[in-house]
Amino acid sequence: MWSMEADKAAALIAGRLQSYDFTGRVADLPYRAASPGLKPAAVLVPLVWHADGATVLFTRRTEHLSSHPGQVSFPGGKLESGDASAQAAALREAREETGLPESSVWVLGNLPDYVTVTGYVVTPVVGLLNPPLALAPAPDEVAEVFEVPLPLLLDRQAYSRHDYVRDGVAGQYLSLQWDRHTIWGATAAMMWMLADALGGASV
Repeated sequence: MWSMEADKAAALIAGRLQSYDFTGRVADLPYRAASPGLKPAAVLVPLVWHADGATVLFTRRTEHLSSHPGQVSFPGGKLESGDASAQAAALREAREETGLPESSVWVLGNLPDYVTVTGYVVTPVVGLLNPPLALAPAPDEVAEVFEVPLPLLLDRQAYSRHDYVRDGVAGQYLSLQWDRHTIWGATAAMMWMLADALGGASV
C-alpha cells in the first residue's frame, strides 16, 4: 500500500517528467546530441519512498567487469531483442542485477535520452519503490547496493564539474560525493537532469 504522501509525490514527479523539456539546457549540462549508429540502452532510476525521506538506489559494479568496473551506476544495460521498450529493458536489467521484481516498480516516466561518450543512447526510466526491498544482487555484476538521500541529489549546487579530453575532443562531466562513494559521469548527469526537471520541488 502506498501512503497519501507517496501518491502526491508520485503525481508531482510524473507531471514534471511529462512536461520536462531539456532543449536549451545544453549550456548547463555536458550533453551530446543523438546521432546514427548509437546503441540503445536503458537504466532504472529507482526512487525509494521512506516515511522519513526519499532516497535513490544505486549499485556499485564489481571490479572484474570489462565495462566501467567499480563504478557507481543505476541498474541497466543495452536493449535486447526480447525487450518491447526501453522501460521493459530497464525493469529487466534491474531484476537481473538486483533481484528487484518488475511488479514492485511504479514507473513514473522517462528523462530525456542521454548519449554517452562510449556510443550508447540511454533512456533513464524513473520508478518509485516501496520498502522494504527484498533484493538479491547478482554477485558477478554488483558489488554493492546502497541508497543516497534524494534531497542531496536534487541540489544542483552539490555537483562538481570536471574537464576531460577523449580522443582529442574536450568535454566536461559532473560528479557528486556521498559518504565513500563518487557518483559521476552519465549517472550523475541523469540525476542532475532529474533535479532540473523537479526544479527545486520538495519530494
